[in-house]
Amino acid sequence: MTTTTLKERLRADLTAAMKARDALRSATIRMALTAITNEEVSGASARVLTDDEVLKVLGREAKKRREAAEAFAGAGRDAQAAQEVAEGEVIAEYLPAPLSDEELEALVAAAVAESGAEGPRAMGAVMKVLTPRVAGRADGSRVAAAVKAALS
Repeated sequence: MTTTTLKERLRADLTAAMKARDALRSATIRMALTAITNEEVSGASARVLTDDEVLKVLGREAKKRREAAEAFAGAGRDAQAAQEVAEGEVIAEYLPAPLSDEELEALVAAAVAESGAEGPRAMGAVMKVLTPRVAGRADGSRVAAAVKAALS
């Protein structure tokens, strides 16, 4: 059995979307692959991204879609907001399942206990322990709010 990388899966899904003439899906996957390629060639020398790095890129792209959808909705441009939401849903299919509130609270409690942190000044120490555990599965502002609540 051969394991396929996330980038290979994206390419295969792009081909399938193009054959099915699914314009939204093919455009969104093409955009994601472009972002991945841009990340690969940025810096001093070109390199191939690992699946974890690809997930970070996809997470950034999903966040861009959420923020753009909110901005368009706030400006009364519902058609563009719906487009951004739809693109975000396509990208979300490739991301790990987001953490529920209960799962996040349990991880925060474990990180607080592990770091021995007390009070709001220790937030950095808790975030240092917690960030790798929630990477790609919870928005940073949501994690920070949960840590702040646990330490206060």
